Amino acid sequence: MGVLAGKVAIVAGASSGIGRAAAVLFAREGAAVVAGARRQAELDLLVGEIEAAGGRAAALAGDVTDEACAPALVALAEKRFGGLDVAFNNAGMVGPMAPTPEVSPAAWRETVETNLTSGFLAARHQIPAMLRRGGGSLIFTSTFVGHTVGFPGVAAYAASKAGLIGLVQALAVEFGGRGIRVNALLPGGTDTPMYREFAQTQEARDFIVGLYPMRRLATPEEIARSALYLASDASSFTTGMALLVDGGVSITRT
Repeated sequence: MGVLAGKVAIVAGASSGIGRAAAVLFAREGAAVVAGARRQAELDLLVGEIEAAGGRAAALAGDVTDEACAPALVALAEKRFGGLDVAFNNAGMVGPMAPTPEVSPAAWRETVETNLTSGFLAARHQIPAMLRRGGGSLIFTSTFVGHTVGFPGVAAYAASKAGLIGLVQALAVEFGGRGIRVNALLPGGTDTPMYREFAQTQEARDFIVGLYPMRRLATPEEIARSALYLASDASSFTTGMALLVDGGVSITRT
């Protein structure tokens, strides 16, 4: 019996990277997984992999900035698997990488909509579903960037992801007495397509790795294991937390 046996989990941003690793891990640990992302073909491959391993999964393609996406994922979880217990809201984007005066308002809005407003839209529909089950665990992927470390040229990314931490804290207080835990997961550098978009040259990749005392990046599976902790009853007294899983970059000064 896995630690999520009998649970139903939504994983958004599940087509690659951390989200995909989390969907596979959650299913392995007994959860029925509803996977969401924009790319249907990748979602179909994910569902096939989970089912081939004996797990249960369903998928629905959509854009998290679309107001219809979050309720559709919740409806699928309830119709197909009977409810919702866990939601890992992991979809996001780096956004514009440029000096702040050069960032267009349109690019700023797109990043905030993708990284922050989508979290509000998800919570707006996931929380009522969890209340119908008597509680649950909401997880949002934020970042150490703009929280413990500042980098130039990523103002929209830093601000939108930092905003998630405020959302998490407000929701944790608002719904803690009704059985819902809400936490933010703050990964460090992880070898994902988003990271490769952020660090496009070998020089940039070497610089980033050099910031970490472990002198390496995380694998998506390592971050997924921390998401599993927040999803499971192992974290039953953990809420309102900004959980750093950053390989020590936040405390490194050498």
